[in-house]
Amino acid sequence: MTAPVVLITGAARRVGAEIARSLHAAGANLVLHYRDSAAAAETLAAEFNARREKSALAVRQDLRDVAGLAVLVGQVVAHFGRLDALVNNASSFYATPLGSIDAAAWDDLIGSNFKGPLFLSQAAAPELVKARGCIVNITDIHAERPLKGYPLYCAAKAGLLGLTRALALELAPAVRVNAVAPGPIEWPETTSDFPPAERASIIDHTLLKRVGSPADIARTVKFLIFDAPYITGQVINVDGGRTAHL
Repeated sequence: MTAPVVLITGAARRVGAEIARSLHAAGANLVLHYRDSAAAAETLAAEFNARREKSALAVRQDLRDVAGLAVLVGQVVAHFGRLDALVNNASSFYATPLGSIDAAAWDDLIGSNFKGPLFLSQAAAPELVKARGCIVNITDIHAERPLKGYPLYCAAKAGLLGLTRALALELAPAVRVNAVAPGPIEWPETTSDFPPAERASIIDHTLLKRVGSPADIARTVKFLIFDAPYITGQVINVDGGRTAHL
């Protein structure tokens, strides 16, 4: 059988890279999208190609460039001949307290978390319909339960959550569309956003009393792509039980 082809946005580092490793190990061919992390993306693609020849391709694109998203899909199809799944993982994340929000933050946070996934899904839809494929969006538990100080990010992820259900309706029955909503999985790389005491408080609020790992997200994405043929329009919270009593 032809290996399924999966396009993963923001695939070069952190959670995106772990999703890529999990799907590649499951037999998928991958297109690793990146915006700025060229070296990391190319290194990851080389790692995959060393394991299985011609199984990965790294491609740069700014998700805020709507015209470029159709070009991105065209690159996928030109290289692999098909597209079976799209994982909208790329995301900007930072605080925007009310009063500090400006047009640049709007363009970045809405662009990466909502606008990009919308227009990329639209561009990919004809290929996904042909393949009877699927879309997995990476949302956030704070799409439904906002995080103080992050109103624009939370609104963008809320839009992506709503888009997940809307696309499930629009693309049924050919394409399944679901979302994975992480909780405390991987902290921002700067400690100023979540100082140690705040991190400890968040972990204490989870039912499992521990932080999750990128592998927890990757396993859930793999499940939705490979093992969930009767699931669509759903959001799976992977949060250690944090939202059970927020």
